[in-house]
Amino acid sequence: MTRLHAQPGPITAPATSIFSEPYWEGCARGELRFQRCMSCSHPVHTPAAVCSACGADTLVWESSSGTGVIHSYTIVWRPVTQDFQVPYAPAIIELSEGWFLLTCVIDCETEALFVGAAVEISFHATADGVTLPYARLK
Repeated sequence: MTRLHAQPGPITAPATSIFSEPYWEGCARGELRFQRCMSCSHPVHTPAAVCSACGADTLVWESSSGTGVIHSYTIVWRPVTQDFQVPYAPAIIELSEGWFLLTCVIDCETEALFVGAAVEISFHATADGVTLPYARLK
């Protein structure tokens, strides 16, 4: 049995922009945020200036419930760089609001993961001071 954990060491900090600042500010407060189009109600993740569904510039920020299911995942046993501890489990999480988040699953055994497993988002600060969202099995 091998347990999954948040990455302990320094991780390359994400580059923020005027569009993504509200997302990262939310993470620092333990709040998962996404954008929603006021014209067509489409949820948008990867912060943007216009809606990816209808092209309207009427995006507003909302707070996510932070719950969802594993849509897809893999377990990495050979790190991309020396900075990453293995194993880690990148996963695409389908959030209850209808958008997808790429993150890692933590605090469980590798054998416990499966597509469709219910998860909740938790937050961990990196050594660089950036707070990242991770998924935990419910």
